[in-house]
Amino acid sequence: MLLEYLYVFAKHTGMDFGVLSTAGIAQKAFLPGIEASGHDVTAIASRDEADARTVAAEYGIEDTYGDYGDLIANADVDAVYVPLPNALHAEWTKRAADAGLDVLCEKPLAVDAAEASDVVDYCAERDVTLMEAFMYQYHPRTERAIALARDELEDVRSVAATFKYRLDRTEDIRLSPDLAGGSLMDVGCYAVSLVRQVLGEPERAYASTTDTRDAGVDTELTGVLEYADGATGRVSSGFDTRGVQRYRIEAANGWVEVENAFDVPDGELQLEYRIDGRRGVETFDPVDQFRLEIDHFADRVAAGRPPRTDGDEAIANMRALDALSESAERGQPVDL
Repeated sequence: MLLEYLYVFAKHTGMDFGVLSTAGIAQKAFLPGIEASGHDVTAIASRDEADARTVAAEYGIEDTYGDYGDLIANADVDAVYVPLPNALHAEWTKRAADAGLDVLCEKPLAVDAAEASDVVDYCAERDVTLMEAFMYQYHPRTERAIALARDELEDVRSVAATFKYRLDRTEDIRLSPDLAGGSLMDVGCYAVSLVRQVLGEPERAYASTTDTRDAGVDTELTGVLEYADGATGRVSSGFDTRGVQRYRIEAANGWVEVENAFDVPDGELQLEYRIDGRRGVETFDPVDQFRLEIDHFADRVAAGRPPRTDGDEAIANMRALDALSESAERGQPVDL
């Protein structure tokens, strides 16, 4: 009886989430992350409620809705997770804020920096916590890499970050300009985020893109972020090649390198470095970075503190994305 009481108490003190959409990332990553945490998803919505019922049955979710607004208005939840197409993030984050719900929104938060700033102000005015879901930042290996760059590398001169994979589907939201698709918005945003964690905010951006699908979005992007001290961040993203996720940080006294960097595979992960002539390989046990992200969000809500990937961070990242996009369109460097 005591164990049953403690289980019920633990469930009661956790955060109850509603999920707006049965998107692939929700099923592949967020819902398993919730199952590994001390929190629950108690409601899920889809434009087709039958899809919501199917996912709910698999994950033991109590309530289903055929409309996102119905979930926000009627579900007994503390927060919502928003994995909708990029162009819908701002609208549904604001609608959740209107209902007093805290929001964990998939990256990128908005379609550009101006919209991101509007969403951040909107949530602040309604006193709800807003967090952008850059899960890779919560992995212990990422934290270690950034700490090495900050504390042991001297005079970092360049960071190169790449996130590419083969998108085989011809009909996909990532190929829709109306839904703010493109490789930069889908996966290049991770590369930009990583560069900024190490080097800070760039002064100038230059990028070139290709649209191999004639879709109206970039399917390959190569960009450079320039800094006042001459340091550079090189970013690459794409839908047309084999999967590559890596970054390398180079400094006057050494380097740090990470493979399988963002959407990490199951199993042990490694970080390699050479600093002041000392070469090392560090191994990290398997961990669910989505669970760590969820726990961080819930902890910051409970503490009334801004999360690590908060609204200001989202705006700053969008400014760099905007500059890269503008540069590719104009064919010349863009000052931030």
